[in-house]
Amino acid sequence: MAITLPPLPYADTALEPTISATTLQTHHGKHHKAYVDKTNAAIEGTDLADASLEDIIAAAEAKGDKGLFNNSAQSWNHAFYWNSMTPEASAPDGELASAIDSAFGSLEKLQEELASQGAAHFASGWVWLVAKGGKLAVEQTHDAATFAVGDAKPLLVIDLWEHAYYLDHKNLRPAYLQAVIEKHLNWTFAAENLARDGNWTYPA
Repeated sequence: MAITLPPLPYADTALEPTISATTLQTHHGKHHKAYVDKTNAAIEGTDLADASLEDIIAAAEAKGDKGLFNNSAQSWNHAFYWNSMTPEASAPDGELASAIDSAFGSLEKLQEELASQGAAHFASGWVWLVAKGGKLAVEQTHDAATFAVGDAKPLLVIDLWEHAYYLDHKNLRPAYLQAVIEKHLNWTFAAENLARDGNWTYPA
């Protein structure tokens, strides 16, 4: 069963002006699609042809297959990123809000940490909010590295690759980060991820 390209969870105009329809059309319809297509081409006719994307990522990592890992992990990361954003500004509550206060002191401190680590990250990658060891943390990964597999539970992610923001913000990554963090983080999705027994799985 081939890996599919999931549709965006909102209209391609829904995040404007932070992220334009042109950026979403290119990012989702070309970049994300290319990762999915290359993953499917690599697994066709192999023992991974019917595997879940998470199992493909784990197998590629175990085998040291960098090409398959990069394309499969990027497929997963992008789907998680689309769901990490929402058109309407919101705020965490309940268990998630308590966990944020415990780990960071306040939502504002968490927002500052996401913005700071995201802006300081060198070259391409991702900045994540994760739960690990019973506590929340902000983590960075480079290139295609992912929290799709492993012990940490990803709650939210922001794409730091230039194609995520360059058409709209040029080289001003901090402006992109500030707008996403203040206006578009999907705290409902983060709360659902915190409450899950396992990690979020890529849609079949």
